[in-house]
Amino acid sequence: MPSPEAETPVELRSDQWYGGRNRNAYLHRAWMRRGIPDDALRGRPQIAIANTASDLTPCNVHLDEVADSVRAGILESGGVPLNLPVLSLGETQVKPTAMLWRNLAAMAAEEMLRANPIDGVVLLGGCDKTIPALLMAAASVDLPAVLVPGGPMLSGTFRGEPLGCGTDTWRLAEEVRAGTLSQEMFDASESSMIRSKGHCNTMGTASTMALVAEALGMTIPGVAGTPAADSRLLEAAQHSGRVAVELVNQDRRPSGILTEGAFHNALVALAAIGGSTNAVIHLLAIAGRVGVDLSLDDFDRVGSNVPVLVDLLPAGRFLMEDFHRAGGLLPVLREVGDELRRDAATVTGQPLADYLSDAQSWDAEVIRPRQNPVATEGGLAVLRGNLAPEGAICKPSAASPHLLRHRGRAVVFDSIEDFHARIDDPNLDVDEDSVLVLRGCGPKGYPGMPEVSNMPLPQKLLERGIRDMVRVCDGRMSGTAYGTVVLHVSPEAADGGPLGKVCDGDIIALDVPARSLTLEVSSEELADRSPPPAFTKSLAAPARGWSRLYVDSVQQAHLGADLDFLIGASGSEVSRDSH
Repeated sequence: MPSPEAETPVELRSDQWYGGRNRNAYLHRAWMRRGIPDDALRGRPQIAIANTASDLTPCNVHLDEVADSVRAGILESGGVPLNLPVLSLGETQVKPTAMLWRNLAAMAAEEMLRANPIDGVVLLGGCDKTIPALLMAAASVDLPAVLVPGGPMLSGTFRGEPLGCGTDTWRLAEEVRAGTLSQEMFDASESSMIRSKGHCNTMGTASTMALVAEALGMTIPGVAGTPAADSRLLEAAQHSGRVAVELVNQDRRPSGILTEGAFHNALVALAAIGGSTNAVIHLLAIAGRVGVDLSLDDFDRVGSNVPVLVDLLPAGRFLMEDFHRAGGLLPVLREVGDELRRDAATVTGQPLADYLSDAQSWDAEVIRPRQNPVATEGGLAVLRGNLAPEGAICKPSAASPHLLRHRGRAVVFDSIEDFHARIDDPNLDVDEDSVLVLRGCGPKGYPGMPEVSNMPLPQKLLERGIRDMVRVCDGRMSGTAYGTVVLHVSPEAADGGPLGKVCDGDIIALDVPARSLTLEVSSEELADRSPPPAFTKSLAAPARGWSRLYVDSVQQAHLGADLDFLIGASGSEVSRDSH
């Protein structure tokens, strides 16, 4: 049997720590030995398992089990597995919003990967911000890396009907407010919503980012979307451990995978699956780390040519368990193969296109053929106008068709607290033709850009049977949400954007087919206006800590909301020793 050294043709980065016979090498080795043989530290790839498991990130709790399978794959391929817990973010748990710490999680993971004697890494993510943060980190440190998505939960049922977590949470909560569902029945649905381990089972942000990561080439093709409770996820995890060692031995790095062609394929996939609007802000941030010139307009330019083929909530009928049963992402990409960059590589060394020829949809209702799409245009609409000079986003497939062209009076809320205090006031001057405007929810204003853009409708309108209105906000919305919502308005109100100058009664014109969002106020009047004192007062600048650093450095939504000093990559080199 050949020695590990013979199986490793490249010079290992970890040898900078463990190689040699001087005092510092002695320190690095001795403190790691603890019963392991010397040849475990020298001449064998050291593979970190960047693990976002946490009891406070319920969607990622099972990743310790996944890590065990990754460990087995690394060991059997001659590598040394090393558990590396990294900052975890539970979308449903942390306040004020998980997005506030996406960049911190990315920065912390990047720094720990660079600082430690690591040759490659397996990234374990699931809940919304964990996959983007890990990909941002991997892109910036540029060590050989492969991602294992934690997978969606199984479908729960309530009153005999499947439940889409997130999507049906919003729907059922509105029915309670409308008086069509009792509080007792709503409470009863709580134990049915989350049936198993895993992240949201709709085409929310977690599912979207897992599938987008596969389209980017950073996940073994065919793995994304495997349910968390499915034993095939553990099989894929073990295979990913083997691939991580192979990546090191062949010196394949994210910089060779995350190319312009890979991002193009990710935009095609995002449109075809009817993915989350949050993918826009995450893909822009990842692209910024590798120097790919990706812009907001690219999402519309590429996606508008691609039909929505996946019939999943929130834009369709089915859930992720059905999607996996029907074949997953590969048959979707096969249907739109003419839109792909066919030379874009994957972590396996083979182009993504090589995996498509045998891919089949086993359920034409869940994964539609191209000639029978869910929607003919799957792209996210990028809107511009005097209300969003740097752009805003709308998801037409999740909107009401009759509202895609709309004019209405603005009903303005200066903060989420202001919104909650007044939305159900019976004296609020609002009707179904009004446009709800919520500001102060952008990256700087909140801070962190929360998922509040899909504002609940006024109770008095719900009681009349109204279930959608045009809503405009500088924040985000959950990928599980739906409705005619214009979000990511840039620049945000707190950064001087025109949204801060909108007044009650102003007419706002939305024209999604024309890609426009207009405040019908003259440019002269708009220039003369100032944000109202109530809005300015609602903006509380953080005094210290991460929030202060974030507000001082965060870029606007149309640039990906990364910190300005994190754009680009620093590589994996460490120039100084520790002793």
